[in-house]
Amino acid sequence: MAILETLTSKDAIALEEKHGAHNYHPLPVVLSKGEGVFVWDVEGKKYYDFLSAYSAVNQGHCHPKIVGAMVEQAQTLTLTSRAFYNDVLGVYEKYVTSTFGFDKVLPMNTGAEAVETALKLCRKWGYEKKGIAENEVEIVVCENNFHGRTTTIISFSNDPVARKNFGPYTNGFIKIEYDNLTALEETLKDNSNVAGFLVEPIQGEAGVYVPSEGYLKKAKDLCKKYNVLFIADEVQTGIARTGRLLATCGNCSCADKHCSGTPEVKADILILGKALSGGAYPVSAVLANDDIMNVIQPGNHGSTFGGNPVAAKVGIAALDVVKEEKLAQNAFDLGELFRAELNKFIPTCTVVNSVRGKGLLNAILINDTEDSSTAWDICMALKENGLLAKPTHGNIIRFAPPLVMNKEQLLACVSIITTTIKTFEK
Repeated sequence: MAILETLTSKDAIALEEKHGAHNYHPLPVVLSKGEGVFVWDVEGKKYYDFLSAYSAVNQGHCHPKIVGAMVEQAQTLTLTSRAFYNDVLGVYEKYVTSTFGFDKVLPMNTGAEAVETALKLCRKWGYEKKGIAENEVEIVVCENNFHGRTTTIISFSNDPVARKNFGPYTNGFIKIEYDNLTALEETLKDNSNVAGFLVEPIQGEAGVYVPSEGYLKKAKDLCKKYNVLFIADEVQTGIARTGRLLATCGNCSCADKHCSGTPEVKADILILGKALSGGAYPVSAVLANDDIMNVIQPGNHGSTFGGNPVAAKVGIAALDVVKEEKLAQNAFDLGELFRAELNKFIPTCTVVNSVRGKGLLNAILINDTEDSSTAWDICMALKENGLLAKPTHGNIIRFAPPLVMNKEQLLACVSIITTTIKTFEK
């Protein structure tokens, strides 16, 4: 600890470069503390966090209720494995299933694990309920998707950096264009071996691509028509990030005071992670009703840490915070404000082409090629000005602050962003 306490940013970066695998390209900032919407580096400089650990920290850094629940449970019982029952898991399972309206939940740890779980669940349902011949099940996915980086998941990615030299790949996936209902129906009607359609309600890693109005509902209707499971990957978009408890809630949700309480689109299989723990602990979940989930029997799937007591307590506290602090409504309101302010600014500059997003999941498109350094250079300048963000796909900058942000803080951040971008005008 004494060594860590005296590290400079340069020292910490050098240690990672020497002793860690080079599987990330971080912004050169070394963080040592977080609280709410702010983080501090080891030299004590304060920043607005505009990434939220890829939307894992929706409830803000080190939320006292979440951290308190984690510490309390960690001092009582941390892990039993699923070889035994514990006194927290069932309480969490009842809470999470009632919150999202499903019969059952299969608890896991990370988002990629949850996606893998959903794929296995869908395949088993395809064989045992739909009657597809053994080893013939196919699952439809979208181009430019991001569902994780396991071997199976990268098998249906079209990102060459994620795929190259990691083959042979897993078969059984059909890729179609995102936000293309014609392509989806053509695929479903001509192939009785399709068991599921896996989709992100908003493609976050691809650059915050928001589909056309009604796309998700019509896609779900097509799945129902052809007896195919609609699988929503809400690892990044879920837990209030888009101004709704779930992005699949569309325009009818808990964020709308006129809401009926019925989501616009209900997935057959729902995948959650990231903010399900408020960023305090790895917690993910796959939810489905009994007619789907009951195909999983003892020995079919599991995880030593999945559903551990600490994760269960943290998950309950994280969802409590979202409800108690009305974070979906706050994300909705601040997202509208953010895009409105950026849309006032964009016509006055040549550096940014557009802003897009929902709630507090947004991105700006930089007026340069994907192989340029402009977006990275802007993020470096934002860092110097006290705001942390990161490019995706070369010329896109994603903005996703913690949902506990207030209006004054958001406007201060808009000022940092616009002032910084102005310095890049030619």
